[in-house]
Amino acid sequence: MTYLWVALGAAIGAPLRYLTDRFVTVRVESRFPVGTLVVNVAGSLILGLLAGAGLAGDDPWQLVVGTGFCGALTTYSTFAWETVRLAASGGRLLAAANAVGSLVVGTGAATAGFLVMDAVVR
Repeated sequence: MTYLWVALGAAIGAPLRYLTDRFVTVRVESRFPVGTLVVNVAGSLILGLLAGAGLAGDDPWQLVVGTGFCGALTTYSTFAWETVRLAASGGRLLAAANAVGSLVVGTGAATAGFLVMDAVVR
């Protein structure tokens, strides 16, 4: 049954990731991979909210939202590929900004989500 919960979340997260990336990319003309940053930060925030609510492990909400939805919404492989592509095409400063910025903003979003939900649940 566990895999069904994960598959349900992924079936929603994967198309939303694609649509969000396209939506952002069409509206923000930049060499910087803004669409990937948006989905990764959103996924980090959602995971932080789940963790702050104390949902972990085999809880159905953790499986649907955390593992399935956020796992399909966020993307490390695209982030890595876009960072390497930026560096290889002469955008080393943009590549460094993407790598460091994604880590800092994503971790900040997860922390904020955790703290907010932890305060609400207490």
